[in-house]
Amino acid sequence: MQVIGTVGLAGSGKGEFATVAEELGVPVVTMGDVIRAECRDRGLDPAEHHGEVATKLREENGPAAIAEASLPHIEAALEDADTVLVDGIRSDVEVDVFEERFGDDFSLVSIEAPFELRRKRVTDRGRDRVDGDGEGLEERDERELGFGLGEAMDQADVTVENTGTLGAFRTRVREVLE
Repeated sequence: MQVIGTVGLAGSGKGEFATVAEELGVPVVTMGDVIRAECRDRGLDPAEHHGEVATKLREENGPAAIAEASLPHIEAALEDADTVLVDGIRSDVEVDVFEERFGDDFSLVSIEAPFELRRKRVTDRGRDRVDGDGEGLEERDERELGFGLGEAMDQADVTVENTGTLGAFRTRVREVLE
């Protein structure tokens, strides 16, 4: 059994890492899915209220709330697979939850890229504020770093720099997963 978590700022490449994992047959549990489901349960649009609901969940249920809500999904995936990827860890507290539950079978990968490159990526995807509405990348970085994302990145067992070509990144991801 192996549980691999990914951590990184928006636009660093976590989603692409998860895509490569899925291509290799590794199930992916996306922590953001817990937040999106909670948005829908609260009658809110996940695209507009994701950050707000993530913050509220942590305020209401403690800083480990999203990791704890993800555990049943991870354990279910492990029933049919030897390796599971946990996409989107946002804090050192969440890392602690997974280390406590999975021990030495848990490893953390930090995916990193410079701000301007990340900004270009999220803008190209149409996901950064360009017209003054919504949350921009700087605000999102600040919010997520406030959750403890930087501390989580510091705890990584492996760091993958995503500054080159997509092909080079995908090759590096395969190396990490294999």
